[in-house]
Amino acid sequence: MITVPEILGLIGVAIITIAYALLNLGKISANQWVYPFANFVGALLIIASLLYNWNLSAFVMESTWACVSLFGWVKTWRKRAAN
Repeated sequence: MITVPEILGLIGVAIITIAYALLNLGKISANQWVYPFANFVGALLIIASLLYNWNLSAFVMESTWACVSLFGWVKTWRKRAAN
């Protein structure tokens, strides 16, 4: 039976994958706030699932992914606010 943390992790994977696909299809830009935001939210959901079913290497990867995405999101937000 699938658990709530597994569902959260799968939703996180879907968000990151869809964002990456949209980027490669030219539907969104890495300079738009939506791309780093989607990556940040997706990483947080995967981290939530990892707290239930621990995996150190995946946790380090998703934590790094979340930090880099947060940096990109703040950068695009500041750029947008300046305009």
